[in-house]
Amino acid sequence: MRNHEVTKVQPLLKEDGSLREPGWSRSLIQQYDRKAIKAPKFRIKEWDYYLILAEDFGVAFTLSDDGYIGLQSATLFDFTKPWEHTETILNAFPMGKMNFPSDSSVGDVKYHDKRLDMEYLVTPGQRRITCEFKNFCDGKTLKADITLEQPEMDTMVIATPWKEKKTAFYYNQKINCMRASGTVTFDGVEHKFNPETDFGTLDWGRGVWTYDNRWYWGSGNGVVNGKPFGFNIGYGFGDTTAATENILFYDGKAHKLDDIKFNIPADSYTKPWTFTSSDGRFEMDFVPIIDRAAKIDVKFIITDQHQVFGRMSGKAILDDGTVLEIKDLLCFAEDVHNKY
Repeated sequence: MRNHEVTKVQPLLKEDGSLREPGWSRSLIQQYDRKAIKAPKFRIKEWDYYLILAEDFGVAFTLSDDGYIGLQSATLFDFTKPWEHTETILNAFPMGKMNFPSDSSVGDVKYHDKRLDMEYLVTPGQRRITCEFKNFCDGKTLKADITLEQPEMDTMVIATPWKEKKTAFYYNQKINCMRASGTVTFDGVEHKFNPETDFGTLDWGRGVWTYDNRWYWGSGNGVVNGKPFGFNIGYGFGDTTAATENILFYDGKAHKLDDIKFNIPADSYTKPWTFTSSDGRFEMDFVPIIDRAAKIDVKFIITDQHQVFGRMSGKAILDDGTVLEIKDLLCFAEDVHNKY
C-alpha cells in the first residue's frame, strides 16, 4: 500500500467528509469541492504559494485564506549578501471570501488593499504573477511581473488524512520545473529571470487539519544534463501510510521515492545538513545560505518556522536506475511547527 497511486477521477471526499482514497497522483484527478467539507468555515485552509529562484536572487508570494485568518505575503531574497525580507498582511476571518479555485489549472486569485496588489493569472500552459507591495521594506515598493511556463508534465499531488480526526485532510499539489521569465524590482534594482536556468514552483494546498502539526518540506529545481530536474521531499504532516510526497521530476516525468530523512544539526539550522533515503535514491549534502526564520505567537495562533535556503549536492536515482549527479543546486528545506 505504501506509495499508493490514485488513478481514478472521482470526488476527493466521501459523503461523511473523509478522504475517498488517500494516496498520491500525478495531477489533480481527485476533485476538490469546498462545499463537501464537513468542518466549520473557520477551520478550512486554502492557499497558493509560489517560489521563483534564480542563481543569486529569488522571490516568494503567498495568497491564503486560512479560515479565521488570511496571510498575504511576499519575500525577496538576495543570496549574494545574503539577505531576505518578508512582509505579511493579516486579514481577519476571510472564510472563503477570497474565492480560491477548486483546481490549480483554472481560475485566477486576486488580492487588493491600500498597500498590496497581487494577482495570480492562469491561462493554458502559463501562469503570471503580478505584485506591487507598497512600503515593503524601508518605505520602498516591491514590484514583480513574472511568467511561469507550465507545459504538459507530471506533478506531485497527495491526499493525506489524519488518524485522530476522520474529517481532517490535506490535499496538496506541488508543481516544479516551471521555467521563469520576467522581473522583480526593489530599491532601484531590477532583477531579471532567465527561462534557460531559472524556475518556479507552486505549492497549492486545500484542507482542514488538526491544531498542532510539525512538518518538514524541501524543494528545488535546476538543469541536469540539459534537462529540467526538480524534487519535492517532505514528511511529518498527517498520516502518510498510503503515500509520501517524496518525488523526483526529470524531463517532465515523475519518479516516486520512498522515505526521506532530514538530518538537521541539533545546535544550528545554518550548519551543513544531509538528506538520506530509505531506498538509497536521494542522498544529498546541503550547505545553508539563509535561515528564513519566523515566529508568531498570538494567543491561539503559534508558528515557529525555519525555511533554510542553500545548495545541495549528491545523487538522485530515477526509476530506471539512472544516476543523476547533483552539484550546488539552489533549493530550500524547512522545519515548521504550527498551532492554528
